[in-house]
Amino acid sequence: MPRVKRGVIHTKKRKNLLAAVKGYTHRRKKTIKLARPAMLKAGASAFRDRRAKKRTFRALWQVQINAACRAHGLSYSKFIDGLKKANIALDRKILSQLAQHHAPVFAKIVEKVKA
Repeated sequence: MPRVKRGVIHTKKRKNLLAAVKGYTHRRKKTIKLARPAMLKAGASAFRDRRAKKRTFRALWQVQINAACRAHGLSYSKFIDGLKKANIALDRKILSQLAQHHAPVFAKIVEKVKA
């Protein structure tokens, strides 16, 4: 069986690795030995935080809706319960945008929930 020399592939993999860790600090951007685990950990953190971001934004929307509801004399939990009873199917993202940018529309929704 003929011998296969893989120096080109080896160099390319290392070059791509160092390109991926370009903005890192200290020896993590220069040495292969420290760059590889740094990149793996960064990838794991990115994966985890893409999911955590969804939770964080939902919590933010809840706070914004609560603040807008309290201005109309209603608590967040009673507002959400009233939405379900009134069959108003708006998600929290849309409700928070309405509360921030379209206050009259949000006020009408609150009135419908109160009734």
